[in-house]
Amino acid sequence: MHFLDQAKIYIRSGAGGPGAVSFRREKYIQYGGPDGGNGGDGGDIVFEAVGGLNTLIDFRYTQHFKAARGGHGMGRDRTGASARDLVIKVPVGTQILDEDRETVLADLTEEGQRIVLLEGGEGGRGNASYKSSTNRAPRQHQPGTPAQEMWVWLRLKLLADAGLVGLPNAGKSTFINRITNTSAKVGAYPFTTLHPQLGVVHHKGREFVLADIPGLIEGAAEGAGIGDRFLGHIERCRVLIHLIDISDTDPVEALRIVEDELAAYGSSLEGKPRLIALNKIDLADAELAEAFSAELREAGADRVFPISGATGEGLDALLDAVIGYLPASTGTEQPGGAQEEAEAKPWSPI
Repeated sequence: MHFLDQAKIYIRSGAGGPGAVSFRREKYIQYGGPDGGNGGDGGDIVFEAVGGLNTLIDFRYTQHFKAARGGHGMGRDRTGASARDLVIKVPVGTQILDEDRETVLADLTEEGQRIVLLEGGEGGRGNASYKSSTNRAPRQHQPGTPAQEMWVWLRLKLLADAGLVGLPNAGKSTFINRITNTSAKVGAYPFTTLHPQLGVVHHKGREFVLADIPGLIEGAAEGAGIGDRFLGHIERCRVLIHLIDISDTDPVEALRIVEDELAAYGSSLEGKPRLIALNKIDLADAELAEAFSAELREAGADRVFPISGATGEGLDALLDAVIGYLPASTGTEQPGGAQEEAEAKPWSPI
């Protein structure tokens, strides 16, 4: 399935049906009165967040959504049928923005959440509703309220508990494949990951969702590499895992590059808690791992987790720390008092 996290669509609610102008014509009734019915209401445009979707690819091929108009009023005081609402199903985490791409009209963050974005027009009055003691044969009627229409942008921000960041080739795909049920592509070249990946982690009776985004390089905020367009998918995360390749000659510089790009992006990413993980320790000796860990702590990292996504070494300690940032679940204790440690030691940027 192709991944698409932005789409522009046209939506239009249904117009109200016109009221009818009609008079009774019955045998032996000399003066039949007005009996034109009211028009029906037009359909609303409704957005609904549903589970099981994690892309907006369907909106690449269907971009126009128009609700039906209300039915015409008819004689014999028959009211026109009201049109059904048009329900547009989107993934959980979808934001609906105005055409300017800045004004957020709705943010659907829970499964089953619904919002009426455009209301259908009201049905017009038939001539029977205008009958009075002084107006016995009215011929006026209403045409019905017109439809509402607009262009909107859909922007998907995946809902995940933890987010994975790092330079290209830091081992993020291997890491997420190791601890989750996903099958991210792994390759020995930059930008193997071209779109965000989601996986569910099961650890010590707990589970959480982990999001992996394409690697960041220096200048991503200005569009270098794949740019920063996918950073929106980790805005809702409770904690970020920053993977640093131990085979990199300067891990402190690798830390700085990613931190600078997160700060340049904004949207509170620079203030989110960080867990710094020194990855691929299976390719180095313990002395080098400790030396690099010390350099990272001096550069501002509160704690460094030496791990190997390939062998699984050190992952338990890292996942324990991640769980410490998640809401406590009934009957499940937080491992090792990680929650208290997380609250006591927030991330301090370099």
